[in-house]
Amino acid sequence: MQRVALPRYMVAQSARRQRGFTLIELLIALALMAVMAALSWRGFDAMQRNQISLARHSQEVQSLQNGLAQWTADLEAIEAQPGQTSLDWDGRALRLLRRGSQSAGEGLYVVAWTQGQRAQGSVWLRWSSPPLTTRAQLQAAWSQAALWAQNPGDAERLREVVIAPMRSWQIVYFRGGAWSNPLSSADQVSAAASPQTAVPATPASGANSEAQKQDGAADGGKGLLGALAGSSGGAVPGASAPPNQAPAKTEALPDGVRLVLTLPDGGAVSGTLTRDWSRAGLGAL
Repeated sequence: MQRVALPRYMVAQSARRQRGFTLIELLIALALMAVMAALSWRGFDAMQRNQISLARHSQEVQSLQNGLAQWTADLEAIEAQPGQTSLDWDGRALRLLRRGSQSAGEGLYVVAWTQGQRAQGSVWLRWSSPPLTTRAQLQAAWSQAALWAQNPGDAERLREVVIAPMRSWQIVYFRGGAWSNPLSSADQVSAAASPQTAVPATPASGANSEAQKQDGAADGGKGLLGALAGSSGGAVPGASAPPNQAPAKTEALPDGVRLVLTLPDGGAVSGTLTRDWSRAGLGAL
């Protein structure tokens, strides 16, 4: 069989096809792949940063909403007590005495709200005591709440919760038909002027000691809610005033409380936020 000789130019083209890519072609392909990978990574990185930012903003908004809901719940649960201030604003912290939300016999709680400096910067903080079952525990928790707001130690910080970043805040009371400074003395009333704050006469030392020993037993095991938080208005062990001493003064509960928060710029929520609360039955203020 006779072979047919191919033209020289066809032999050269066939040889080039068998050799594959040249080095220059391979470098160009690699360079294009590198550029495409870099562009893809920058787009993915930007998308990931946006997701992180959205998650952080959502968390800040949710934390602030939860804090405002807890603020309202604390005010709604204030428990007025004979001879005991149930709501107090000292210019730094708002302290209040509230009943529990789980059961009628769980005791009372001292709750405090303030602004403080933490690792996150200036933040809105909430502190709560454990359930209180005696008058001594209540008084100790009331003092501990004030200490926490001024110069908290490690023990006090264990019971605090960081709510949200905050630049400043303000509290205003609604009383006498108008909003006023809570620190004004116009609403200070004598404990003897109201049945809720009536102070029983001081019993003899032996009777007082016996009453303290039987605290909790006389009220059928109700603990603080029976002896301290009961609505009967009876005598509370340790709550009587000494003879020839003026009755202790307590501040009457206001008809409403206004919370004004100034939130920092750059956060999920910024500017001034105002929340009004009024006692049940008063309606909008």
